[in-house]
Amino acid sequence: MEQVRNGMSADLLSSANWRKSRHSGAVGNCVEVAPLAGGEIAMRNSRFPGGPALIYTREEIAAFLAGAKDGEFDDVLS
Repeated sequence: MEQVRNGMSADLLSSANWRKSRHSGAVGNCVEVAPLAGGEIAMRNSRFPGGPALIYTREEIAAFLAGAKDGEFDDVLS
């Protein structure tokens, strides 16, 4: 199993199967996520696929998604 750490180059996550939302724009303005073998979730900027990957636990992603679904972050687009 590969050693993962927050901020590592996304290129080093060789087993990651990256995906993005179907709501993402065609010009690469999106965030991509990938489940990792150890149960973590990696996130990267699609405009910089070799840039740093943020690594989150499943619980952290679940909490963020619940907040997003509840509209807790809608104000950042205002």
